[in-house]
Amino acid sequence: MSDNLVNQQKQNAAIYLGCAVWSYKGWLGNFYPAKTKPSEFLRLYSEKFATVEGNTTFYAVPQPKTVAKWVTQTPDKFKFCPKFPKEVTHQGLLQQNIVPALKFLEIMQGLGERAGMVFAQLPPSYSPHYCDDLQQFLIACQEKNLSLAVEVRHPAWFKAVSANRLNQMLRELNITRVLLDTRPIYNSPDDPQVHSSRRKPNVPLQPIVTSDRALVRFISHPERKYNELYLQEWVKQIENWVNQGTTVYFFVHCPLEERSPETADYLEDLLQQRGLSTVKTSSNYQTATPTQLSLF
Repeated sequence: MSDNLVNQQKQNAAIYLGCAVWSYKGWLGNFYPAKTKPSEFLRLYSEKFATVEGNTTFYAVPQPKTVAKWVTQTPDKFKFCPKFPKEVTHQGLLQQNIVPALKFLEIMQGLGERAGMVFAQLPPSYSPHYCDDLQQFLIACQEKNLSLAVEVRHPAWFKAVSANRLNQMLRELNITRVLLDTRPIYNSPDDPQVHSSRRKPNVPLQPIVTSDRALVRFISHPERKYNELYLQEWVKQIENWVNQGTTVYFFVHCPLEERSPETADYLEDLLQQRGLSTVKTSSNYQTATPTQLSLF
């Protein structure tokens, strides 16, 4: 690969930082001004963060007019990363659900330039035994020309033979393997605040890139001290990826979703300390003066 091509890939690489949701009333008076109307949440969110994980589409497929509204409420650089609906990913074999999957992707095409990645979160019961089913499903979905990603949760996917097979398949299709990092909530003292998130699978973290994009889902602890070590590791990993020309999507989750924007801000500070910049959609966003919560 020529030096010019390498330099071009580095220049094209970007870091998109965001949260799992935008419509969260617990952010009123903290992340959003106290009297913000729900209809204004997405616009305000997109002034601060350049991407959002579309959890809402897992539970209900939006109407095309709703997707069109999302586009009008967000800046040009903003990216949505919607999740395939559970009726597609959690109803047995994937191939039998290709038709509804394609219909969903047609609706997501309405995002236009706002489309980041569409990802399939597979249930823990979906094992490597179904690898051929997964491959045929992904090939069928690629006809809609949207960037795709896959999150596997069955423990066997993380063992050498199955992991290598999955990674090779995804590389050949240029599809992203979603990286789920639950270490902050499992490697911390037992705390009622994190019980709900400990239902998420405690799978090994294998920071492998299988496409020109990386997608990280970071399940943070409500207290910063339990996140710091892992976020510092992620900063180094993100730097390596960007230097290799990989675009990174990093989403912060938290059992107390009120804390997610603050954790994302902290990660952004760490990135800036290493000379790394996240994608910005606005230069004049001001958060409301916090009145409800503090990380400390």
